[in-house]
Amino acid sequence: MKHETFEEKLEYSKELLEKLMNPEITLEESVKLYEEGLKNIKEAQTLIEEAKTKITVIEQANQNTGDTL
Repeated sequence: MKHETFEEKLEYSKELLEKLMNPEITLEESVKLYEEGLKNIKEAQTLIEEAKTKITVIEQANQNTGDTL
């Protein structure tokens, strides 16, 4: 399974939204796309949280060594 970047997940979410806006989409398909979109957004939020954690660790390490950026 390919590991998608945040940007790829964002682009995919936009594609899903465009499909959902199609007036000819069936109810069943719209529910499926909605569910897929929510899963995708949750994964993107996880990537953001991981990035925040990495930044915090870097900042703390930087403070502990007395270095400045």
